[in-house]
Amino acid sequence: MSAPKFAICIDNSHYPASLELHKVYRVIPDEDAGKDGDLRVIDASGEDYLFPAGYFVLVDLPLDVATMLNKSFARGAQQAG
Repeated sequence: MSAPKFAICIDNSHYPASLELHKVYRVIPDEDAGKDGDLRVIDASGEDYLFPAGYFVLVDLPLDVATMLNKSFARGAQQAG
């Protein structure tokens, strides 16, 4: 099984400007971050940052759903840029 590529925010208490509750975030694999109890995600700014892993629930989505989300995130990045 591959590592989850998406996570849902369940706590933004220390990062309300960066994280939105119940929002789906893309996960960037980072073994060192995981060892420290962190998760690297792409936040609302479009940049990847480390946040406490406990602030998220990792989700393993069906391939077709993950593909659609990735395309949607790519469109959003193009519109923002």
